[in-house]
Amino acid sequence: MATSAPGPRPPTIADVARVAGVSRTTVSHALNGLGKVDPRTRERVRQVAAELGYRPNLRAQRLRRGQAKAIALASSMPFAVAGGPSRLGFYMEVAAAAAESALLHDYALVLVPPVQSDSALYSVDIDGAIVVEPEVDDAAVAQLRERGLPYVTLGRPVSADENAPYVDLRGDLVVELLLEHLHEQGAVRPALIVGSGSRHSSVDALIAYERVAERHGWTPIVARVPESGGEQAGYERCAELLAEHPDVDAVCALVDAFAVGAVRAIRDSGRTVPDDVMVVTRYDGLRARTCEPPLTAVDLHLDKAASDAVELLLGRLRGDNPTPSGAVYPHPQVYDRASSITAGRNSNKGFVQPRRSSPDSVRPGASGRAPRPMRRPARTDASCVRPVGDAPGG
Repeated sequence: MATSAPGPRPPTIADVARVAGVSRTTVSHALNGLGKVDPRTRERVRQVAAELGYRPNLRAQRLRRGQAKAIALASSMPFAVAGGPSRLGFYMEVAAAAAESALLHDYALVLVPPVQSDSALYSVDIDGAIVVEPEVDDAAVAQLRERGLPYVTLGRPVSADENAPYVDLRGDLVVELLLEHLHEQGAVRPALIVGSGSRHSSVDALIAYERVAERHGWTPIVARVPESGGEQAGYERCAELLAEHPDVDAVCALVDAFAVGAVRAIRDSGRTVPDDVMVVTRYDGLRARTCEPPLTAVDLHLDKAASDAVELLLGRLRGDNPTPSGAVYPHPQVYDRASSITAGRNSNKGFVQPRRSSPDSVRPGASGRAPRPMRRPARTDASCVRPVGDAPGG
């Protein structure tokens, strides 16, 4: 029986050492940035390795260094709100950006499913983790602490004893922008729908909503929804809210799954979106863009936020003092869409030209003007990458 001939033998560290005229230890140090190797020798070794096509044995490197060269992305946020049936949502957008950034530093990203048990993070070989929007007494954080692994958070941590570095997603600013948009479109009885947990996004949303409601003389109307219920829970809670408060004319549903459910509930109640009830949401993802009508939402710049979180974590692994990188985190950008642009409603900015936005339209003015500057609450920090122990402003 004929067998295929074996392929050419891959070059080894001994081959590189022989061609470069140095020892195998020198090759190892030169390629890995270790020891005291003359810069000219280091460059010659690297050139020889490239010419021979030599690739270091990554598994052996990890064993020698005691490193996994892998970091995890973890969250206790259920897929019902983080990803949905398609698994293409907030969590996966963060994962894609974080994986790309980690790979640039020769780290792999391990995507951990929602951490809601006592064992999810114990079975993965990692050097550290990014925890997405942790809750008080977060399960992912607890497991990382027990293992003694460093971590950073994407989203401000809310536990009183938490001092991990974090990248702030500016939950208060996001909600304030959405509520001011509703006010400009003429809303006088807007309601807020948020998750029933303690994530920073919900905590910050409640604070911002109370502040804006007081500013405009609104009577606060708040509905809490369990995250695990996803879109259906948003539908049911919005239906109850409309029955309890039939004069509600706008809904700010923080989670996009809740917002899509709210749109269905509004229609099933005999009302229309946006003419009777406007709907806006926080995350400009697939749900917001494909909803009918498309939902006004916010670009959170998750690619930049995820990349910053990776840099912050790798800095901790190197033992760096976690200080801001100096990069200015982009401000959230509201995308006006058909779910909140109405014809005939009395606007607080004057007449609003009837318009139906395409899913990708970026906050034009009512008559097609360039995007208007985003208002910010009183807050002076330029960078949203927070070092250990630095409390957020606002």
